[in-house]
Amino acid sequence: MTLSRKLIIAIDGPAASGKGSLAKKLAEYLGFDFLDTGALYRRVALKVIQNNVKSDDIAAIINCAKALSTNLDEKYDDSLLRNDDVGSMASIVAQIPEVRAYLIDFQRNFAKKAVKGAVLDGRDIGTVICPDADIKLFVTASLEKRAQRRHKELQSRGINATNASVLAEMQERDERDSVRLNEHLTPHNNAIVIDTSDMTPQEVFDEALNIIGHKP
Repeated sequence: MTLSRKLIIAIDGPAASGKGSLAKKLAEYLGFDFLDTGALYRRVALKVIQNNVKSDDIAAIINCAKALSTNLDEKYDDSLLRNDDVGSMASIVAQIPEVRAYLIDFQRNFAKKAVKGAVLDGRDIGTVICPDADIKLFVTASLEKRAQRRHKELQSRGINATNASVLAEMQERDERDSVRLNEHLTPHNNAIVIDTSDMTPQEVFDEALNIIGHKP
């Protein structure tokens, strides 16, 4: 698909809503640069865990962020970054203002430097990172549906977990992220909501393309 001008597409939403898969597919289809902003926080979280830093040791966590290279060419084992312990720690790390300050500029510069366009997914792309994004999507799904998806994903990776434990962990993450996520639903933000609860990935993709195609 060829677009006549550079576009910045911000995709936000809670865990396991399908926003990451949609963002990657859109970027590939449109030929845009793609940034999984959550991975940046996961890199900090992984360093925190590897260094045995406690979650309440703010100073040490900030030092981990300072020591972290945000060079996207740096290789990480994806299985480590996608570990649920890392994901939970990333949600905690992301609440620390000083850590966020180090990563916000990187994300903004990534969008600015994109030649054809950029797709960024995360929790606050449309409200904080790129508030002037051309298109803002808020991808969501019911808590139960998201927990089912995560449980299925864990099983496919050979990780034993009960439905109840996955649901509880996801609810806890939602509570930590609630302030940032709720900002996307305020009228002034103009985010378009896509509820994927009862949609297939292809239906979600088609809906997003429809939104992009009708964007002035």
